[in-house]
Amino acid sequence: MIQKFRKKPVVIEAVQYTGNFDEIMAFCGQNQVNVIDEDLYINTLEGDMKAEYLDWIIKGVKGEFYPCKPDIFKQTYEEVE
Repeated sequence: MIQKFRKKPVVIEAVQYTGNFDEIMAFCGQNQVNVIDEDLYINTLEGDMKAEYLDWIIKGVKGEFYPCKPDIFKQTYEEVE
């Protein structure tokens, strides 16, 4: 039987990647980020993932980090005041 589910509301922290290597490293911690030939890689639970310019780097609910494309981020999250 097919069931439907709604994502639980959760507040996350995120930083948009705009060439701001220092800010990303401060956010994630240096052991979670690799810069190779000016490409940014985030150490995720699934292995290293390349972050593209304007991707959002998200801190998950268990403290894990991962990149997210801007269009997906916009559809999934809204800013909290």
